Amino acid sequence: MTYDVGFIFDWDGVVVDSSKQHAESWDIMSEREGLPLFDGHFKMGFGKRNEVIIPEILKWATEPDEVARLAFLKEETYRSIVKKSGLQPLPGVAAFLKSLIDNGQRRVVGSSTPRANIEAVTDIIGLAGCFEGVVAAEDVSRGKPDPEVFLKAADLISMKPERCVVFEDSFSGIEAGLAAGMTVVGIATTNPLASLVEAGVALAVESFEELNLERVASLIVNQ
Repeated sequence: MTYDVGFIFDWDGVVVDSSKQHAESWDIMSEREGLPLFDGHFKMGFGKRNEVIIPEILKWATEPDEVARLAFLKEETYRSIVKKSGLQPLPGVAAFLKSLIDNGQRRVVGSSTPRANIEAVTDIIGLAGCFEGVVAAEDVSRGKPDPEVFLKAADLISMKPERCVVFEDSFSGIEAGLAAGMTVVGIATTNPLASLVEAGVALAVESFEELNLERVASLIVNQ
């Protein structure tokens, strides 16, 4: 059965957990460029774009060209790490995506992650072709918690925002999904279940292994 529901996936912390590789890439950048890091920087920047992290959180640079240079090098470093170490999709993701494909459901990625990262990792984790499209960091002018990324993702799959479910793990992403007028499912890879519920998600789970198409679609169908 095909439901009149669109499915929008955040990337890091939802489809894959590459937090270790991202943290390592920031450490390498800090050492290579001679720039300081402080305890807790990674959590503060989680879910945000490098164009926010570098000038506002790390305060490494404010000049746009230098921010862009550092952002590019950071993600290039990340991709190099991932290609060497490999990655796996988070538990239950592949099976859930297969059920969406088998039932003809619309599905798309909406993420603050650069497109090159998503494309590289999609091949590594064996999910190439599982999504109908991607809205990535460079496709929006305003990062989460602004809803732009999710509104563009809904438009990409020709779905009304109120007919979309967003899968998120970060508070900024949850805020963005709710601001877009969408139903949000929280995945507790980054934050505990209780805090996701407090943030306003319709459903919070430990992993996609707790989900199936019918359960998620019912969050909208039964409204």
